[in-house]
Amino acid sequence: MTEPELTTRERRFHAFHRCGRLLSGTRPQSVRDRLATLTADADLSGYDLDRSQDLYGDGVIRALEEQVADLLGKPDAAFFPTGTMAQQVALRYWADRSGNRTVAMHPLSHPELWEHRAYQRLGGLTSVWPTEEPRVPTPDELRDCEEKFGTLMLELPLRDAGFILPSWDELVAAVGAVEGVHVHLDGARIWESVYHLGHSLPEIAALGDSIYVSFYKTLEGISGAALAGSADFVREAKVWRHRYGGSLYQQWPVALSALAGLERTLPRLESYVAQAKVVADTLRKIPGARLVPEAPHTHQFQLWLPYGAGELTEATLRLAEEQGVGLFGWWDEPGPVPGHSMTEMTIASAALEWTPEEIEEAVAAFLELLR
Repeated sequence: MTEPELTTRERRFHAFHRCGRLLSGTRPQSVRDRLATLTADADLSGYDLDRSQDLYGDGVIRALEEQVADLLGKPDAAFFPTGTMAQQVALRYWADRSGNRTVAMHPLSHPELWEHRAYQRLGGLTSVWPTEEPRVPTPDELRDCEEKFGTLMLELPLRDAGFILPSWDELVAAVGAVEGVHVHLDGARIWESVYHLGHSLPEIAALGDSIYVSFYKTLEGISGAALAGSADFVREAKVWRHRYGGSLYQQWPVALSALAGLERTLPRLESYVAQAKVVADTLRKIPGARLVPEAPHTHQFQLWLPYGAGELTEATLRLAEEQGVGLFGWWDEPGPVPGHSMTEMTIASAALEWTPEEIEEAVAAFLELLR
């Protein structure tokens, strides 16, 4: 990390840590804050804290696995320290079962963009892209794919396309088009997807032979992930977890924070999704603004503005430092429109108190700093 990046990061931490109000994201925590939260999480987790600590995946880790399996309607689940490890294990398992090491996935999927293509380098797998459009592939695209594949991976929602979800009928059609192919769901953000899809977690998870979920992306846990599927799938996943170095001696802080997230944050997600639509309707009025998707599918969406990332970052930090208002997160210029920058909006508990009028007032102050 370069010195300017470090300075910006620390500046943002201090400004947003002190902010009176936040519209996007959650308040950054110091180590001391996180320790205090963990103590509260332990009480909220519902786990008997007088029991012995976990050892290599038992105790509170096993309690978390059982709860996740129950929530998703799957026979069993396996905890993983990272989602990257979990995804590799799942895709490898299905490649071994099918005898076909080609995985159909989207070019914007997490394994392609954010995992250094570990599925290729470590798992010996290859990928094929049924579509490059920012959506789930159609049945025709799957059937006409240039290369036969043994596994289909669907990321729900597709984060780098703008947290895009298909309709329920589109999702069912895609899965139904690949009879005889194993389906793995990247459900890192599946928790908040039930409202757009209009179906329960077990109904969504049933479309996949396996599903991966995250405990920190939405549920605000410390870290961690899980794979859920059949008993045989989970049994072998745990073997590969050990081979990949994922069977840690103790992980009780992570498990307790995940259990607390399921108890505290999961029931709030419907209100987050509803408020995201209110926020989006207001931000859409900014001159030159573009939202992706036009109407949020979850509690997250992209906001594009016709300014450079540096200008927008400086205005964001100044608004937080000078007025105690944290409107936006990080800004980036990923393209495709030169001179336009994007930030990912995440509507969480802090945003629930905002009215459209208050958002408009804060946005006006933000735009004034860009003049």
